[in-house]
Amino acid sequence: MARPGAARETQRRADGAATGEVAAGGKLGAAELDRLIHERIRLGIVSALAVNDALSFSELKTLMKTTDGNLSVHARKLEEAQYVVCRKSFDGRVPHTEYRLTQSGRRALERYLEHMEALIRATRGR
Repeated sequence: MARPGAARETQRRADGAATGEVAAGGKLGAAELDRLIHERIRLGIVSALAVNDALSFSELKTLMKTTDGNLSVHARKLEEAQYVVCRKSFDGRVPHTEYRLTQSGRRALERYLEHMEALIRATRGR
């Protein structure tokens, strides 16, 4: 929530999502960040999936340099938010888990990146 007197504009994108832009002398706070994506492992998962059609659990684990349990917890949170979808299958007796980014997840990442870019512009403008 913006503080009274803070000069801030909100633009609406074509998909109806609000993007924060910093007006002259305005403030854009970290509280407006998508806290779900802002966490390091989850940001890494969504970013990796944004540039790949799909990644396996093992591939994500290697990319994120994390444990099975840690990756599972973060991936589940992204699934619950419908940012990623998980497909489980078996190759013989070996389980295979594959993750894909949803349209909702892609839009959330785009909003997050736009917000971070606005923060960077505001910081460099000082």
